[in-house]
Amino acid sequence: MEFVKPQPTGKGPEDWFNGDVWFDVIHAGQEPSRIRANMVRFAPGARTAWHHHAVGQTLHVIAGVALIGTRDGTVYAAHPGETVTCPPGEEHWHGATEDRFMQHLALWDGTAPDDDRPETTWLEHVTDAQYQAPRTRSNH
Repeated sequence: MEFVKPQPTGKGPEDWFNGDVWFDVIHAGQEPSRIRANMVRFAPGARTAWHHHAVGQTLHVIAGVALIGTRDGTVYAAHPGETVTCPPGEEHWHGATEDRFMQHLALWDGTAPDDDRPETTWLEHVTDAQYQAPRTRSNH
């Protein structure tokens, strides 16, 4: 058994986020495990840039309302206690509503040592029009 020393909270880089975002690395996935886990906090209006994950991503909403956007223009609203999975390669973004902080647990797998794909591919920033699109709830 090993107790892992916590790392300092990190500020999300401007290349990957619009607005103020902070994250705490919970697990960085040392071989043979490749699981990654971050607790991520978004200020009101903050969101990721478009991105995708080679092996997919799971988001578990802790507080606030998470907005998750897809390339077809759909923006989902996920509430505390809800879990959303994004399959491998699906381009998406996620962030907070305009008026509330949002916190989620982000889980994803790193790629295998013999896999030359990056675990996360960051793309362009989400436009205000994409962010402000009508929101929908899932039919779960």
